[in-house]
Amino acid sequence: MSGTELRDPARVSRGTWPLRDYPSVGWLLAAIVVLVIQRSIASAEWLLVHLVFLGALSHAVIVWSFHFTETLLRSPATLAARRGQNWRIGLLLGAGLAVVIGVPIGFWPLVLLGATLAAVAVGWHGWTLARMLRSSLPGRFRITIRYYLAAVASLTIGAALGATLALGLPGEWHGRLLIGHTMANLLGWIGFTVTGTLVTFWPTILRTRMDERAERFARQAFPVLIAGLAVLIAGALLGIRPLAFVGLVGYLAGIAWWARALWRPMRASPPREFAPASVGASLVWALAGLAWVVVLLATTADWTQVAARFRPIALVFALGMAAQLLIGALSHLIPAVLGGGPGVVRAAAALFNKGATIRLVVTNAALLLMVLPVPPLVRWTVGALGVLAFASFIPLLFRAVRAGIAARTPAEHGTLPPKDTPKAGWSSGQLVAGLAALVIAVSLGVGMDPAAAGLTPLSSPWGISTSAQPTGEVVRLTVHARGMTFVPNQVTVNPGDQLVIELVNDDPTTTHDLSIAGRTTPRLAPGERAELDVGVINNSVQGWCTIAGHRQMGMVFDVIVAGDSQPSPHSEHGTTAEPPIVIDPDAKLAAQVDPVLAPLSDERVHRITLTVEEVALEVAPGIWQQRWTYNGSSVGPTLHGRVGDVFEVTLVNNGTMGHSIDFHAGELAPDEPMRTIPPGESLVYRFTANRAGIWMYHCSTMPMSAHIAAGMHGAVVIEPDGLPEVDRSYVLVQSEVYLTSPATSRDEATEVDASQVATKQPDLVGFNGVAFQYDQFPLAARVGERVRFWVLAAGPNLGTSFHIVGGQFDTVYFEGGYQLRGGVDAFGEAGGGSQALGLLPAQGGFVEIVFPEAGNYPVVNHTMSDAERGAHGIVHVTD
Repeated sequence: MSGTELRDPARVSRGTWPLRDYPSVGWLLAAIVVLVIQRSIASAEWLLVHLVFLGALSHAVIVWSFHFTETLLRSPATLAARRGQNWRIGLLLGAGLAVVIGVPIGFWPLVLLGATLAAVAVGWHGWTLARMLRSSLPGRFRITIRYYLAAVASLTIGAALGATLALGLPGEWHGRLLIGHTMANLLGWIGFTVTGTLVTFWPTILRTRMDERAERFARQAFPVLIAGLAVLIAGALLGIRPLAFVGLVGYLAGIAWWARALWRPMRASPPREFAPASVGASLVWALAGLAWVVVLLATTADWTQVAARFRPIALVFALGMAAQLLIGALSHLIPAVLGGGPGVVRAAAALFNKGATIRLVVTNAALLLMVLPVPPLVRWTVGALGVLAFASFIPLLFRAVRAGIAARTPAEHGTLPPKDTPKAGWSSGQLVAGLAALVIAVSLGVGMDPAAAGLTPLSSPWGISTSAQPTGEVVRLTVHARGMTFVPNQVTVNPGDQLVIELVNDDPTTTHDLSIAGRTTPRLAPGERAELDVGVINNSVQGWCTIAGHRQMGMVFDVIVAGDSQPSPHSEHGTTAEPPIVIDPDAKLAAQVDPVLAPLSDERVHRITLTVEEVALEVAPGIWQQRWTYNGSSVGPTLHGRVGDVFEVTLVNNGTMGHSIDFHAGELAPDEPMRTIPPGESLVYRFTANRAGIWMYHCSTMPMSAHIAAGMHGAVVIEPDGLPEVDRSYVLVQSEVYLTSPATSRDEATEVDASQVATKQPDLVGFNGVAFQYDQFPLAARVGERVRFWVLAAGPNLGTSFHIVGGQFDTVYFEGGYQLRGGVDAFGEAGGGSQALGLLPAQGGFVEIVFPEAGNYPVVNHTMSDAERGAHGIVHVTD
C-alpha cells in the first residue's frame, strides 16, 4: 500500500484490487472449463450452476453492493473497510470451494462447512451495510441498501436449505428443498441485489437520466417482493404447490411494478453498448426462466417431478441470466473503478465494446438453440460456438485493465488518453457474421449426424423403407419415460407418414433414451427432453430404451402402420446360450482384487463412502467389460464389523444412470435408504448390524439382475461373538458375468447383456468379480495353519457349491449358525467333516480348513460348468 493511499483513503477503492477483481473471473473460467468437458463430469450441470451463482455472481454481489453502498451513502473508502472486505471475500471464496468440492464427493460435513462460511461472510457483510446505513445522513435511495439487507437474509435461508438438500433426502423432500433453496438464492440473494442496484445503475450504463419516480417504485415494490418470496419458500417447504405458485406470481407482480423505473431510461437511450445490452438480455432470460417455473409449479403432479424437470431451467438462469448479467455489469464497472479520470474510463470501456453485436447474437442464439429440442450434435456444435463467444469476455477484460493502466500513465507508455470514445452501436456486419457462424455450427452438427436431423432415409430392414411414398403428413407425439415404461407406449400411423417423437424423461431417479429403427435420442437425465425424427414410416417397427436391462423390464415402444398386426423388433442377443468364452492362455491380469479380510478395527461406528462409477475392467484374463461398480472395483469393498456396530454409508452416484444400494445386514424400511438416486446425487444409509454372518449388499435399481451382474454387489462380514482368531482369513464373493461381446481391450468394452442375464447362462463365473484371477494370483497358506474362507453367493442367478480339492472342512458356519465347529456337530458328536459349502444366491457363511501338506489346492465351485467358466482358483500351501 503506497503512502499516498494512506494519506488519501478515497483512493483505496481505486485501481486494481486482486481480491475484488480476480475471483469472479476465476469462477467464470472454471465454469467455461466445465462447459467444455461436461460430458466427462457426472454432476456437470450442478457444478456449472454453483460455479456461476455461488462463485462468480455471489462474489460480485458482496463486492459491488458494498461499493454501491459506499457511493450512495457517501461513506469514505478507508483502509480498515478494505481489510474487512478482504476477510469477507476470503470467507466467501472458501465457502464456494467447500461446497463445489463437498457435494460431488458426497462429503456432507464439507458442504455444511461451506454453507456456514457463506452465512458468516454474508451475515458480516449485511451487518457492515446496516452500520453504514444507520450512521449515514438522510439521502436518496437508502431503499437500495434495504434491498441489500433483504438479500443477505435470503442467502442465510438459502444456505441452510442447501446444506439440508445435500443430505440426500427422499424424492418429495428433495423437490421441495430444491425449489426453496433455489428461489431463496435466485430471487432473494441475487434478485434483491439486482433490483436494488438497477434502479440507479440502469440509467448510468445507458448514459441517460433516471426516471424521477424510480425511488418511489422501488419502495413500493419492496414489500411485495419480500411477501412473494416468503410465500413461495413457505409453499415449497410445506409441500403446497398452489401456495408456492401464488408466491411466485406475487413476486413477478412486484417485479412488474419495479420494472417501470427502467422503462423511461431505456426509451430515452436504447442500449447501444455491450454493457447495457448484456444486462438487458440477462433480464429477458430471467423472466423467461421464472415463467418456466410458473408453468412447472402449475402443471407437475408432485414435487418429485418438479425436481426432475428443473435442470434445464437452472441452466437458463445460470447461463442466460447470471453469466450475462455479470459480464455486462463488469464491462461498465471495471473501467469505472480503475480511476484516473474520464480518459482512463473511456480507454478501458472501449475494449468491452469490441465485437459487441456478434458476441451478444451468438451467445443468446446459441443458448436458445440449446434449450430447444435440436439434435444432440447440433446442440454440441452450437454450444461450443456460444462458449467461445462468452469466453471472449475474459481476454477483453485483461486488455481493458491494461488499457486503463496505460491511459493513467501516458507519459510512461508513450500514449495519451483518447479524447472521446464513441458508443459501440449495432453493427449490421457483425450481425450477419454472427448469424452466419450459427448457420455453420448448425450445419456441422447436422452433417455429423444427419439421421438425427431426419435427413437420411433408413433401409427397410429397420422398418423404414426408401421406397415409401411420403404422404406429407407429420405425426408428432410426446412420449414420457416413467419408471420402466413409455407413456404412451405405441402410436399408429399411415404408410408414408413421417413420425417425430419428443421424449421427456419424467423418471426422477435414472436416465432413459429411445431407439427406433436405428435412430436414438441421447441418454436423457431426469427432466431432460429430446426430439427423435424417425423419418417416413412404411412398416411397423418396435423401439426400446437401450440402457442395459430397461428393454427387458418393458421399456418398448411400438410404431404400428395401419393395417399391420405386429411391429417387427430388431433382433438382439438371442436367448440361446453362447459358446463358452475362450480365454487366451497367455493373457495376464494386470491386478487382482485383494481377497484378504482386513482385521477388525476398534471403531464401533464405521463411516464409508461408496461412489458409483461406470468403468471398463477386466472380468477374466484379456476379457474386458464396462462394469457398474462401487468404488471402481469389480466387486464392492468388504465391510467388516461386530454385532452392534453402526455403519454410516454415503452413496454417491457418479454414474450415467440411476443406482441404489440395499444392505442385507441392516433392518429398516427400504423406502428411503434404498431408493434409486439419479446421477450427481447422494444419500446416507445408516444401519446397525444386529446379527452375525456374511451379508450381501447390492444395487436394487431395476432391473436388479442386470445391476448385480454388472458388478454392483459386495459383502458385509459381521463376526459372531467369540469368534476365535485364525492364521489367515479370506473373502470370496462369487458372481456371474454376462457379456454383450467378448471385448479384448478396454476401449472395446461393452455393458452387461441384460437379455442374457434372463437366460441364467453366464459367459463367466468368478470370485470377487474376475474369472480365474486366483489361478494367476494364488491364495497363500502354510502347512498346519488354520485358514478361514468367508464365502458369499452374490448371483444374481446362481449359487455355489464351494469346495477345495484335496481338503476337508472341520468348521462350517452357514447363514448365521454353526453346522460343524472343530469337527463337532450340533448334537455334540465329534469327528465330522464337510466337503462343500452349498449356498443359494444371496446366502453366505464360512468354512475353516487346516492343510496337511505343501502343494497347490484348487478352489472351485463344484457346479463344474461354473468352475470351468472361471469360479476357480488355487491355494498355494508351503511348509
